[in-house]
Amino acid sequence: MADAANITRLLLRAYPDPRIALHHRGALQLLVATLLSAQCTDQRVNEVTRELFKRYRSARDFAEADRTELEQAVRPTGFYRNKARTLINCCRKLVSDFGGRVPRTLEELTTLPGVGRKTANLVRGVAFAQQAVAVDTHVARLARRLGLSTEQDPARIEQDLMAQIPGERWTPVTLALILHGRQVCTARKPHCLECPLYPACEWPEKPASDTGGAGTRGNRR
Repeated sequence: MADAANITRLLLRAYPDPRIALHHRGALQLLVATLLSAQCTDQRVNEVTRELFKRYRSARDFAEADRTELEQAVRPTGFYRNKARTLINCCRKLVSDFGGRVPRTLEELTTLPGVGRKTANLVRGVAFAQQAVAVDTHVARLARRLGLSTEQDPARIEQDLMAQIPGERWTPVTLALILHGRQVCTARKPHCLECPLYPACEWPEKPASDTGGAGTRGNRR
């Protein structure tokens, strides 16, 4: 059984102030950026939203947007027709049901078109400073490699992590896992011998180490 307490300690020591890479100001911008980030790098999303957020400043702006113009604005993020449609429908729902404001609860957020548990929990945790576990591909991969979950379904992985990690650390652990998954514990060729979590990791495929790992790579930004 994985030592979740030790993993949490090592992870937050390596990433003492984890931040999301998506540039945003407020809940609406974070929601939009997260929807655009599907199958796209955060760097590319940030390049697009730099101009996008100058033109579309409110939920109503997105809700009333010309679809063709919005498609061209988000085209560099890929799947631009679907993303433009999702943004418009999502923001129409915000305007009609929530007065143009992003709701704060999981139940309300997941009523928005295109918003699942991962996006809702990310918005809750980052924009509203609530404690939430958002399971993206990095969090799912690391949860399994570290021995914190054997599940494939994101909702079940979320429950496993919530059961083992102290509630007051759900959001920082989520953000730290995302950073660690991008920088160190990558999908292909993870940097195991440089990993600060090596001593606590139960991944059977990790290489043997004479020193027990515990490198410093996780401190990169």
